[in-house]
Amino acid sequence: NKPTLILADEPTGNLDSKTSHEIMSLFCQLNDEGITIILVTHELDIAAFAKRLVVFSDGRIVEDKTVNQRSWPC
Repeated sequence: NKPTLILADEPTGNLDSKTSHEIMSLFCQLNDEGITIILVTHELDIAAFAKRLVVFSDGRIVEDKTVNQRSWPC
């Protein structure tokens, strides 16, 4: 099965930081293979993996930006 899109809602929410980064590395690999990853998180260190950030507040988009350089390299 080769999905074109993966939706991940708080995939690292209850994980330790080492396992969280392993999961994010897997998402980065999948993204490099052309799979779109849409991820919801409240953790800034996890958001640092993103190529694009969309920030919501009270159900509204308050920021939508492309990240030229990831804070945390995959």
